[in-house]
Amino acid sequence: MNGFSFEILDRDRESSARAGLIRTRRGDIPTPYLVPVATLASVRALGSDDLASLGVTCALANTYHLHLKPGDELIRRLGGLHRFMGFSGPLFTDSGGFQAFSLGFGREHNIAKIGNIFPQELDPTPQKRGSPATDGEGESRMDQGKEQENARRENLTRITEKGISFKSPADGSWHFLDGKKSMQIQSNLGSDIIMAFDECTSPLSDYDYTRRAMYRTHEWAVESIHHHDRSQAIYGIIQGGWFEELRRISTDFVISQPFDGIAIGGSLGNSKQDMHQVLDWTVPRLDDRPRHLLGIGEIDDIFECVARGIDTFDCVSPTRIARRGSLLLSPQSGGSRQNKFRLNIKSARFKEDDLPVDPACSCPTCRRHSRAYLRHLYVSAELSYFRLATLHNLHFMLRLMESIRESIRAGSFMELKNKWLRNG
Repeated sequence: MNGFSFEILDRDRESSARAGLIRTRRGDIPTPYLVPVATLASVRALGSDDLASLGVTCALANTYHLHLKPGDELIRRLGGLHRFMGFSGPLFTDSGGFQAFSLGFGREHNIAKIGNIFPQELDPTPQKRGSPATDGEGESRMDQGKEQENARRENLTRITEKGISFKSPADGSWHFLDGKKSMQIQSNLGSDIIMAFDECTSPLSDYDYTRRAMYRTHEWAVESIHHHDRSQAIYGIIQGGWFEELRRISTDFVISQPFDGIAIGGSLGNSKQDMHQVLDWTVPRLDDRPRHLLGIGEIDDIFECVARGIDTFDCVSPTRIARRGSLLLSPQSGGSRQNKFRLNIKSARFKEDDLPVDPACSCPTCRRHSRAYLRHLYVSAELSYFRLATLHNLHFMLRLMESIRESIRAGSFMELKNKWLRNG
């Protein structure tokens, strides 16, 4: 009824990486794939014509934000999200449950999902897993390098077994979501792949809270299955934080349900090593349905998680860091784990640099413009910078995913992974 299917085409012999094809009513998605994020029905700084020229297969929009602005009912009356944003390919939508973290404990614990969700990656002071943050701990920096304020901010959520109430940061109004409401909003949006309603927990939430949140998510998953639009494919979301027992319980529950795909969400621990451990606990228990890792998309993470069997990802990082002056760089052009495969275009050393951002890149920006020009646009606050930088970073990630798929088919994925990550 929803035209959804998934086929595994190749498996890597040295890892759990696999190449496949997700088929939807609006087109196919080759996997592994990094899904560009179009939070408000737009990949910022780009138009739908740009997405088409880059070969973007699919995108992900935000249920909560579109419900608030411009309103899912309005989008439905205007023909649905595809027509509204002028995009004909498959669209994912999240459930709205991520805002339980970003407007809740993410604020209270002073942790930014975007920038870095792993407190130990930023704070050299060891933290006890599962313990609440104390004043001054869990300090996070956003990608632009500006410090977030250390003081805790107001928790804008009220969470009960029935659902989540959100206080809008814009006008202070309260909005309630539960499984039924989330499914109704996503149906109005008309996306092709939707997420069951869930509660995304903080890496600083303790075992007891994470356990309660997990069981709430399971109840909401059943509610989501019951109320979801049958023309849409639905993914269940595994929760459980950085607790092996809870991840095992949640994995077994989610795979027992008639979901079309499986997503792994919530807190992935205090470090990237913790995230790898969560996947090592979780993925071996999964069946062959497609696997989506929510909110992850750094280059090293892509390689490590594809090697552990993840099929699709979504993350705003490539486009967000572009707008803040960080342009992606391949290993042959100086990119490495140490510099996060990034070139800081703000640097004065690029003032007279006539090279393209990445001489190995074939994107429209690199074909036509120099580092000196991009730096000039950035320091001059020219709006054209945002489009050119975003075109580069998105093209870069799309081509990287293409090379990963090709390497799995050719039996050389681990060779490619080692080539990219050997310096870190």
